[in-house]
Amino acid sequence: MASPYRVVLSRPGTFAFSSTGLVSRLPLSMLGLSIVIVVAGRTDSYAFAGTVSAAYVLAAAATAPLQGRLIDTWGQSRVLVLWALAFGTGVALLVLAIAQDAATPLPHLAAVLAGAATPQTGNMVRARWSHQLDDPDELNTAFALEAVLDEVVFIVGPVVATWLTLQAHEFAGIALAGVVGTLGSLALGAQRATAPPTVRHETGPRPPLDPRILVPVVVASIGIGIIFGAAEVVVVALTEEQGRPGLAGVMLAVWAFGSLSAGLAVGLLPTPDDVVRRLRLALVALTVSFVPLALLSELGWTAVFLLVGGAAISPTLVAAVHLVRQNVPEARLTEALSWTTLGLSVGVAPGAALSGWVVDHAWNASAGFLVPLAAGVVATGVAFLFRLPQSTEVARH
Repeated sequence: MASPYRVVLSRPGTFAFSSTGLVSRLPLSMLGLSIVIVVAGRTDSYAFAGTVSAAYVLAAAATAPLQGRLIDTWGQSRVLVLWALAFGTGVALLVLAIAQDAATPLPHLAAVLAGAATPQTGNMVRARWSHQLDDPDELNTAFALEAVLDEVVFIVGPVVATWLTLQAHEFAGIALAGVVGTLGSLALGAQRATAPPTVRHETGPRPPLDPRILVPVVVASIGIGIIFGAAEVVVVALTEEQGRPGLAGVMLAVWAFGSLSAGLAVGLLPTPDDVVRRLRLALVALTVSFVPLALLSELGWTAVFLLVGGAAISPTLVAAVHLVRQNVPEARLTEALSWTTLGLSVGVAPGAALSGWVVDHAWNASAGFLVPLAAGVVATGVAFLFRLPQSTEVARH
């Protein structure tokens, strides 16, 4: 029997748009870090570097739903061309502003332009999968594949960005992010045959997005974003406290490997009859994993429980995508998925800030894991309070 992954990737055009989507979303994990390294190196101020990076990240998050709405209305190809060119322009202006040591707010404005124009190709690829595949189990495999590729992006991207910026040229990381983001987005836009059709509503209102579906998913996504932002800060602080700062990358890679492995496993399973139940179970597992992490400081055991907790990440994200896909109108799928992206992005910054404050004021660094634990409790609570409105059974059409 052929692997489920081989089956879905053998469909006409799917390997091309999935691999293009992988390359085109590398800026999400490269650009923010590259900005911090370059700006901090030139100004000796991590605070200033952080504000420029935050301007990029927040602009990308805030404009994601608008980009999704335009794509659902006008089509991926048309919007991608405009967004890709604007993104490339924004990155070029950002490099110029940093290289010229431009005063505030010029670097921030360039970062905002680059962020606002960052093509949300991950959501576009998932919309293409939804359009191309009718079989629910094949779609589950495809969504799991994209969750795995997200992990690859966030494992490989920071390593490449750091090496290029520190070893090749100070602007090499930013430049590569700009090039792959621009060219990858243009390449995805050129693949018109697999793009979902647009639905124009010139004679009536657009089909609504039910807030009873979207709001709980966005709140849960914010909680997961807080978990991501907090865990990275705490792991770095913990390894420094133990005198092994070089292990921070290894520990985070273990966490990501757990998610990647679980994502591959989820793709081999049939689509659950009750996707809400899977979301709840995955959130419970993710939340519980932080209990021992908050109590232990030995790095070996920390790695073990990071691996266990990481294994709950991909199932959580895949279930959330399924929940949105099954319960929003097809004509607004990209926009709805963009709201979940917004939630994840919004949560990262406060998660990092809160965990950093706890680490600075608590008895040891591992106490910082109380922040993702609390965020997980909230996200899990929202998931258990969630009830599917009966009316969403016909929302797809």
